[in-house]
Amino acid sequence: MLRSCWKSRHKKSSGPASCWIRPGLTALLWLCVTQFICGSEAVGETKNVVQKDAEFDVTYNDTVTSENQTIYAFNHTVSRNKTEGVRVSVDVLSQGFESPILFVVRQKQAVLSFQVPLILRGLYQRKYPYNHLGRTLCQPPTRAASETQYFFVDVSTLSSQGTNYQLRVSRVESFTLQTDKKFSFTASPSQPQYFKYVFPDGVDTVIVKVNSDMTFPCSVMSVQDIQCPVYDLDNNVAFIGMYQTMTKKGAITVQRKDFPSNSFYVVVVVKTEDEACGGPLRFYPLRPDELIDAGNRTKVIDVVVSPAINSEVYVMGMLFCLGIFLSFYLLTLLVACLENRRLLLRRDSLLFRLSPLPPSERSLESVGRSRQESLSSVEEDDYDTLDDIDSDKNIVRTKKFLCVSDLARKDKRILSKKYQIYFWNIATIAVFYALPVIQLVITYQTVVNVTGNQDICFYNFLCAHPLGALSAFNNLLSNLGYVMLGLLFLLIVLKRDIVHNRALVRNDLNALECGIPKHFGLFYAMGTALMMEGLLSACYHVCPNYTNFQFDTSFMYMIAGLCMLKLYQKRHPDINASAYTAYACLAAVIFFSVLGVVFGKGNMVFWIVFSVIHILATLLLSTQLYYMGRWRFDSGVLRRIVYVIYTDCIRQCSGPMYIDRMVLLVMGNIVNWSLAAYGLIERPNDFASYLLAIAICNLLLYFAFYIIMKLRSGERIKCLPLVCILFTAVVWGFALYFFFQGLSTWQKTPAESREHNRDCILLSFFDDHDIWHFLSSIAMFGSFLVLLTMDDDLDTVQRDKIFVF
Repeated sequence: MLRSCWKSRHKKSSGPASCWIRPGLTALLWLCVTQFICGSEAVGETKNVVQKDAEFDVTYNDTVTSENQTIYAFNHTVSRNKTEGVRVSVDVLSQGFESPILFVVRQKQAVLSFQVPLILRGLYQRKYPYNHLGRTLCQPPTRAASETQYFFVDVSTLSSQGTNYQLRVSRVESFTLQTDKKFSFTASPSQPQYFKYVFPDGVDTVIVKVNSDMTFPCSVMSVQDIQCPVYDLDNNVAFIGMYQTMTKKGAITVQRKDFPSNSFYVVVVVKTEDEACGGPLRFYPLRPDELIDAGNRTKVIDVVVSPAINSEVYVMGMLFCLGIFLSFYLLTLLVACLENRRLLLRRDSLLFRLSPLPPSERSLESVGRSRQESLSSVEEDDYDTLDDIDSDKNIVRTKKFLCVSDLARKDKRILSKKYQIYFWNIATIAVFYALPVIQLVITYQTVVNVTGNQDICFYNFLCAHPLGALSAFNNLLSNLGYVMLGLLFLLIVLKRDIVHNRALVRNDLNALECGIPKHFGLFYAMGTALMMEGLLSACYHVCPNYTNFQFDTSFMYMIAGLCMLKLYQKRHPDINASAYTAYACLAAVIFFSVLGVVFGKGNMVFWIVFSVIHILATLLLSTQLYYMGRWRFDSGVLRRIVYVIYTDCIRQCSGPMYIDRMVLLVMGNIVNWSLAAYGLIERPNDFASYLLAIAICNLLLYFAFYIIMKLRSGERIKCLPLVCILFTAVVWGFALYFFFQGLSTWQKTPAESREHNRDCILLSFFDDHDIWHFLSSIAMFGSFLVLLTMDDDLDTVQRDKIFVF
């Protein structure tokens, strides 16, 4: 009946219309195609149509012209329980770019058409012709146990000259991929490949891994639902499903719930150009219609589909994460209990020794009363604007040897309010910063899920475990440590704050006159910053890419800056920077970070401007620190600099008055000038990390200087801070090892980034970067504890005996 229908069409008879018309889109497409093929009848031409019964695995050599058309009729048996692929291969033996041959494959529920030579377009409308094509036919599903299906291959052209071609239709024996079995094949731009995978019973999630030993040509792997047509060309592979570019590695995690048929196609397409994968861009064509020879772009590829982790691994990963950080809560509680017991025993011992003495000798009221008189309601500004006090500051702060008592003269209540502003400001910044960030990353994840474009986010695709709408839940979970340990640090600081306030209320001599002045505002700000680092790092890892890397680094800058301010505040409580000044400077750092990410890549002008600003800021800060703020930046500053150089270096060679400060500042300038020179010469692509490296180097330098000077001054480090220092140093070492593994990088193309992907290494759930999150959160928590406890040995030392450095 099919043959009679086709013949009646060309005899212009009014045979039964029902023989070809089928419901739906297929009939409409077929009518359009036949009208195009036989359009010559409208101008009075008659085509010679030849239909041939054809067989599989037979090569047909034939010639086609505008006056003849050949139809090859095939039939094969389709089984419901076995899927067998069918592949059509075509070779055009003569060059005829102006009038190509049109091949139309008509199936039961699909129509596939393509021309040979096939013209594929690249960037800037480059055109690449391909004379050899291979296409796999979409297999319509069948409900019968066994069914014979027919399909036809129509060959036609509008060229009046004969064009030779070869046609071969063959079966694809390994069309269905097997679980955990590697399958190798070749593909090219004109010969894409796709295969079917069926979810086995009991498996809800699988990971499709595609590998190749060849970096180029660039290719695309796609996962599509079982439906016709299958989009398997460079210009349409991104239309449906999930897809990603790849060079040597590619991986997509697929969930059963996303595919109602419990099966899907794995499609591999080789691109016409390599620019999307970071490869070189070909030359511009001399003429717009010039055809470019693409050369050999065949790629050998391996594909394997493996079951992903089950729900038990998810639960184990979450319990492990919670257990690790809850153990720090238990350890802190244990240490607190032991410390309270030690203090109680010490107090009982002290009371026992004082019991024989008269009450008048045991009273500390005289000391408390004299100190209480100083806790007046004066404001800090009133204190600073008095002329005699200003003169006194010049005398005190320019002494050769300063003690903490010299720089702790301001009213304690005023300073406490001043430093509490650090906490309230960072809390406000966190709210206003985090809300739009969360909204943006939710939008990113929605776009990825809707479009299927997995080149948007730079995951470690070999260890990206989805949960709900999230593509890499494990990368978010591993940031929980920052939040939990940041909260724990806040609780520890709160406990110390309460104990200190109680000591002040009872007029404790040590709390009033001894030790480093206790100001906890900066500690509260540091704990809040650590919690926000965890939240924003999790937001960044929802969809990591270069546009939102700022989310992952902004509070790192703040943590580094707050730690340096806290170190300086310990022995300079009266002259530390205000919260407004500090956060304004940190805002400037983040502003430069954004500029560097957007404009800094390879931009020499930007690097020159930044290096100059970096060096000038280093010099200004050095001057501020050296003179303890007792200098003026005005129109006469250059004249004073020349005068100092003349008197101290030319007229008489005298050494610096403050040797310790000078050593620190000289080392700091060497480090910062070296970093500025490195940036100017190398111009690293990752400007945000470069800026963070500057902050960390300065923090480490200042911290090392503080420890050395503390020991040099005859002070000691107690057991708890010493253990924290050693523990933190070891953890930082391991953390940095995992950080530099580099599982992905947005400095390269998505395909090049995937070359760095690696499998999970912990509980089959966490990768190297997750371990970096674990260890770095613990190391930061330990670093904060060091800052909190390392001067506990001075709690019983008078402030006029504690040196400033």
